[in-house]
Amino acid sequence: MALKTMLEKYLKQTEFTDFEDFKANYKLIVPEHFNFGYDVVDAWAAREPNKKALLWTNDKGDCREFTFAEIKKYTDQTASYFQTLGLKKGDIVMAILKRRYEFWFTIIALHKLGITIIPATHLLTKKDIVYRNNAADITTIIAVGEEPIASAIREALAESPSIKHLISVGPIIPEGWEDFHRGIENAPEFIPIPKVNSNDDPMIISFTSGTTGNPKMVTLDFAYPLAHIITAKYWHNLNESSLHLTIADTGWLKAVWGKLYGQWIVGACVFVYDHDKFAPADMLQMIEKYKVTSLCAPPTIFRFLIREDLTKYDISSLKYCTIAGEALNPEVYKQFYNLTGIKLREAYGQSETTVSVLTPPWIEPKPGSMGLPSPHYDVDLLAPDGSPAEVGEQGQIVIRTDKGYPVGLFKGYHRNQQLTDECYQDNIYYTGDVAWRDEDGYFWFVGRADDVIKSSGYRIGPFEVESALMTHPAVVECAITGVPDEIRGQVVKATIILSREYKEKAGEELVKEIQQHVKTVTAPYKYPRIIEFVDELPKTISGKIRRKEIRDSDAK
Repeated sequence: MALKTMLEKYLKQTEFTDFEDFKANYKLIVPEHFNFGYDVVDAWAAREPNKKALLWTNDKGDCREFTFAEIKKYTDQTASYFQTLGLKKGDIVMAILKRRYEFWFTIIALHKLGITIIPATHLLTKKDIVYRNNAADITTIIAVGEEPIASAIREALAESPSIKHLISVGPIIPEGWEDFHRGIENAPEFIPIPKVNSNDDPMIISFTSGTTGNPKMVTLDFAYPLAHIITAKYWHNLNESSLHLTIADTGWLKAVWGKLYGQWIVGACVFVYDHDKFAPADMLQMIEKYKVTSLCAPPTIFRFLIREDLTKYDISSLKYCTIAGEALNPEVYKQFYNLTGIKLREAYGQSETTVSVLTPPWIEPKPGSMGLPSPHYDVDLLAPDGSPAEVGEQGQIVIRTDKGYPVGLFKGYHRNQQLTDECYQDNIYYTGDVAWRDEDGYFWFVGRADDVIKSSGYRIGPFEVESALMTHPAVVECAITGVPDEIRGQVVKATIILSREYKEKAGEELVKEIQQHVKTVTAPYKYPRIIEFVDELPKTISGKIRRKEIRDSDAK
C-alpha cells in the first residue's frame, strides 16, 4: 500500500470537483493526542528531509533556507533548551519575535513540550505587557533583543510577579536575560515526549484587541492546526510546490493562519520577509526575486501595491492572491485584477475561529463578498429576533455546534467565563459580526453588530458606505459611524482622511461633492449627512478602526 500523503492522513477526501462536492464530503480525521510538532514537522522530516519548509529573508539582505529536517533539528534543540530552564507543561510563554525565524523554532518547540504560547506583537507598551503577564500568569518571555521592546519588558517586571525567565534571540542580550542561541547550541539531545498533550489542552492563547475594554484571551487547543487545512488548501490553493507569503507579524494570529499550520500540512514552503517598515516597492521586489507563487494580505496592503507602477516588476510567478483581515472594497479588487489578471479571493474568520466563510477555487469571486460558508462549520445568519435571516436580510453570523463542537473553534476566553457565556449560548457561537446572504448563498459583510446604524427604519452597515467613499479620489481612509438624531434615530457620519491632493480643498464644497458621489454609488439613504476631515483615525493595536472611540467623542 502506498504511503498516505500528509493530507490523506487528515482528510477523508482531498480533491473536490465543485463546491457542492466540497460541502458534502469535506471531513477531517482527528487523531488522539495530535501534536503539530511531532505529527507534521517531524513526519515531514522523516519522509522528505530535504523538502523546503521555510525561506526567510530580511531587509538587510540576509537569507536563510530551512528544510523540514533542519526545522526538526532546531525545534528539538529549542525544546531541550527550554527543558534545561525548567519549562514544562502548565507554563505559559509569551513570544515577541516579530518576523524572526526563531519564532518557528520557538512555537514548534513549545508544542513538542505541551506548553501554551502567547504570540505577541512588538508594539506592546509596558502597560500592555503588565496586563498580559498578570492576566495569564506568564512565566517566560522570549523576545527580540531590540529597543524599545527590551525596555518595555524590563519596566514591566516590577509589576509582573509570575515572570521567571527572559530570553533574547538577539542581537542584544540585555543584562539578566538568557541567550537563546547559546542555549540551543549547548542543549542536550531532546527526547520526544509521547502523548504530551490531549487535543483539548490549551496550545495558544491569543489576546484579541477588541474595540472596547481590555483584550480578551482566546484559548485555542492542540487540534486547532488541523482546521487550517481549509485555509491553505482550499482558500490559498497551495500545494507541495507553492511558495506562499502571508504578510503578517508573528504577534498576530494571522501568522499561524498563513505562515505555519495549514501551509506545512499541505507541504508548501513558507516565505518570510522580515522587515521593520512596510514598503510596497520592497515587497514587490521580494516577490520578483524569490518567485513567490501565492500572496495573502489585508486589503490595505493591496491598496498600497496597486499605487505602485506594477509594470516595473516581474511578478509573473504570482498565481493566486487572497485577502482577509478586513472587508474588501470592490474598487481594490477591480484595480488589482486589471493590473495583474488575478482575482482576489476573500475569506472571513475571527481569532475565535478559523476560516468560516471563503471563496474557494471552484467558485467565481464576487468583488466585495466574503464567499460561501465553509463546510467545516455550521454557519448561519440570525435576524435580531433569533430566526434565520432571509435572503437579502441582515443577520448576525453564528456557528451552530448542536451537531458537534468543530475543531478550530475556540475553547472560550481564558479566565473569563462571563464573556464566554455572552457569546456562546445554547450550542450557538455568536460572532458579533453582521452580514447578509444573496440569492446564490454568498455572504456580504455589513459590520460589527454594535456598529450597524439604524436610521429612519433602515439598517446601514458601515462597510458598504466606506466602500462607496473609497471610490472617490479624495478619500485615503475613512470610518462610518452613527450619530444620534431626534428625527431619524441616527444619521450617518463619515470621518475621512484626505489624500494629499485634496487636503487644501477641505471645506463645504468638497463635503457636498463627496455626499453626491456616495448617493450615485450606493442607495441615496446611506449617504453621510455629516462629514469630518481628520489627519488620523483612532485604531486598535492591530490596526482596526475604533469606531466606538469616534462615537464616544461625538457624544461628549
